[in-house]
Amino acid sequence: MRRALELFLVQLRASVMLAAQYRLDFVLDLVIGSFWTVAAVLPLFVVYGGPSKAGVPGWTFGETLLVVGCFITLQAVIDGAISPSLTSVLDHVRKGTLDFVLLKPHDSQLLVSTSRFQPWRVAGLVHASVVFGLGFSKLGHGPSLLGVAEALLLLAVSTLMLYSLWLLIVSVSFFAVKVDNLSSLFTSIFDAARWPASVFRGGFRFVFTFVIPLVVMTTFPAEALLGRLPPLTLLASVGGALLFALAARLVWLASLSRYTSAGG
Repeated sequence: MRRALELFLVQLRASVMLAAQYRLDFVLDLVIGSFWTVAAVLPLFVVYGGPSKAGVPGWTFGETLLVVGCFITLQAVIDGAISPSLTSVLDHVRKGTLDFVLLKPHDSQLLVSTSRFQPWRVAGLVHASVVFGLGFSKLGHGPSLLGVAEALLLLAVSTLMLYSLWLLIVSVSFFAVKVDNLSSLFTSIFDAARWPASVFRGGFRFVFTFVIPLVVMTTFPAEALLGRLPPLTLLASVGGALLFALAARLVWLASLSRYTSAGG
């Protein structure tokens, strides 16, 4: 565990040093992210402020903003920490250069998962904080300390789930030549996470809770901030994330056995 932490810090430091050479990127990410944040929030004004004012069943405007805030937070995590590292695996497998990773005296999954970060994508957290602030201002009160603690735990759980899902997608590259479309498809599906769970009906509710757990990633943390998440749901979410991580680990190890390297 100590060696893994040391490796993570070394890889993170290298990414920060590289990013420091292009400090303007933070400003650009901040500006571009502002437009994306507006694009994420604008549909809510249409849904809640249109002629019908139907809204989302069971959710007020302020409460739905908390879901959007969780969505923006996780999007920043994907863009800054998960996607940059794992998408590079696709090129390694395609070119047969994964050998250089496998020959190093560290766990291959850890190496590929921490190979690259984009620190300036932390700008997304600034936008998320603005949305959270707007949401609580509409509600007229802030979250409790317990609610914040539960929400942070669920966001960590969500990060683990997102990482596991990305690792599963990347593992497909050992069996198929091109999986770029698959990662793009997941990105498109993840956009649905900006809406509360009550939007999904029937089979979609089941899929987005247990197969691609978008509900766990954004709706549950928002409910924790609102103080209405059942303790059993919190425990089940943690257990589900650990199962996702174990499945991703087993699939990754099985996929490595299919790798034939550049000279295979």
